[in-house]
Amino acid sequence: MTDETTSSGRTRVIDTGTDTVRVEVVDRVGVITLTRPGRRNALHPAMYTPMIEAVETFADDPDVGCVVVTGEGSAFCAGGDVAGGGGSRREGPRPSAAEQAAALTARSRISVVLRDAPIVSIAALNGAAVGAGLSIALACDLRIATASASLVTGWARLGFSGDFGGPWLLADLLGRGRALDLIAGNARLDAAEAASMGLVHRVVPDDEFEAAWRSWAHTFAHGPQPAIALIKQNVANTGRLGLAEAVAVEAANMIECAASADHREGVRAWMEKRSPRFGAR
Repeated sequence: MTDETTSSGRTRVIDTGTDTVRVEVVDRVGVITLTRPGRRNALHPAMYTPMIEAVETFADDPDVGCVVVTGEGSAFCAGGDVAGGGGSRREGPRPSAAEQAAALTARSRISVVLRDAPIVSIAALNGAAVGAGLSIALACDLRIATASASLVTGWARLGFSGDFGGPWLLADLLGRGRALDLIAGNARLDAAEAASMGLVHRVVPDDEFEAAWRSWAHTFAHGPQPAIALIKQNVANTGRLGLAEAVAVEAANMIECAASADHREGVRAWMEKRSPRFGAR
């Protein structure tokens, strides 16, 4: 781990042991950048563990208040590296179907940890998000895209059914019918279309992209982290609790927040007509 100063401020660079993923912390924002631009950031075996470990580390780090996943070059992530065979060549007997499924499940855990992390995660879509790359983007809480970006399901074109949680995430966001149409129909959505469907939350000009996602991430990174974790819980309860149960959980969460230092600071800041200075988690 090293510290360096960049145009964005003090940066803490975390060694991932690979040149396929760059992980750093800039002003309380944990940034995970896929760095295979020559392969449009197609997924490689060396990428999975660093990505998963980075999200888990950021989720437990009191000095990180937001996670951003983005790509280097012209694409966010082109999904599995079909042309490159996934980036690996195995020797010996071919794994059984059960072994292959177990390995894919383990790699897909990146989607689960992003969705379950107690801090806000943002997919900064600098270009196309395809297949598993789309799944990773959808697993983030929020998405911002360049005007030239696109969301591509991609699986059906190759005779695949979908992975990395993509079918589940699309159905959760859009409903089963729309998800089926997009996946089986091999849909390609430009940024404006994706925004109109609620799959992308902000679309910005390409030349304003990095400044826009950094500014957005800063908002969450410097917010009241315990309250944000409970906000994520409240929102997630929509899919698993009825209203009466959810109201009870929300009430308990509000009482917990009311006893916090962040709440006291928020009240003081409001009375003093200034921006609040919330503490770390």
